[in-house]
Amino acid sequence: MIDLRSDTVTRPTPAMREAMSRAAVGDDVWGDDPSVSAFEQQVAERAGMAAAVFFPSGTQSNLAALLTHCQRGEEVIAGQFSHIYRDEGGGGAVLGGIQPQPIAHAADGSLPLDQVQAAIKGDDIHHARTKLLALENTFRGKVLPEGYVASATALAHDHDLATHLDGARLFNASVATGVPLASLCDGFDSVSVCFSKGLGAPAGSLLLAREAAFATRARRWRKTLGGGMRQVGLLAEGCRHALEHHVERLAEDHAHARQLAEGLAGIDGVEVQACDTNMVFLALPEAHCRALGEFLAARGVLIAAQPRTRLVTHLDVFTADVHHVVMEMRAYFARRYA
Repeated sequence: MIDLRSDTVTRPTPAMREAMSRAAVGDDVWGDDPSVSAFEQQVAERAGMAAAVFFPSGTQSNLAALLTHCQRGEEVIAGQFSHIYRDEGGGGAVLGGIQPQPIAHAADGSLPLDQVQAAIKGDDIHHARTKLLALENTFRGKVLPEGYVASATALAHDHDLATHLDGARLFNASVATGVPLASLCDGFDSVSVCFSKGLGAPAGSLLLAREAAFATRARRWRKTLGGGMRQVGLLAEGCRHALEHHVERLAEDHAHARQLAEGLAGIDGVEVQACDTNMVFLALPEAHCRALGEFLAARGVLIAAQPRTRLVTHLDVFTADVHHVVMEMRAYFARRYA
């Protein structure tokens, strides 16, 4: 099957499986897993950060960041459609008593700075005190403008706010722009990066910290959240393999997304929005969503067909697959509107 539902569906390559099978392991809760420790240090240095903590998922990494930055009754400013606000089960509020303050996104995925500033609440007993600004890069396949990030983080720090970046697909942003990982992390006190999406590892995210003391506190929260793992060097070695072999090839995914968007453009009843990286968004007639999904599935293509549908390319999608998807989707709408 050609699975375009997400880049989380990637499968470990044979070379990655081989690397994982040779991983040196220990008990990471005791700090004894050499593969985890080496991987944390390697990525922290590459990102220009002081330390890193290995997590099983990006959701838990983001949650630990929230819990480390904020106390109960404090507030985080985040995007209205950001993953940390909309798609992580409300963990900060449920488990940490942290109030989210959502801000509407601009067209480029940024949060307008005037709205961010207007939302900041100080030390007034009537309000939840704003403590953190959380941004997301990429956001729905779009790379945040570099100048914007510098201005947003400076604004936050001027108001004594900490800054966190949900960088689940930050390597996509780096490859798309040619900007090094360390530069994309500039201005942030913590950054979450994921290795189980486009990079193809089976699991694993890192929480990067500007200060080592923050990483120490986040590691305690990881244990509290049930994220302390034992011989997890097997996963860390898969992530390390992805870091060393799968980053540059993200450009192929971006090219496939552009080809997909170009191939689907002009279909009657379908609006196509291309992005900067590995995503294509479609506006589909609601009446056709179920039938289209079933039609494509019968022809070896999986999509999550909705009025707003996201197609995601990844290392298990090839040029021939893109051509097949375009052909079958055009065939569906040609029949329906014939």
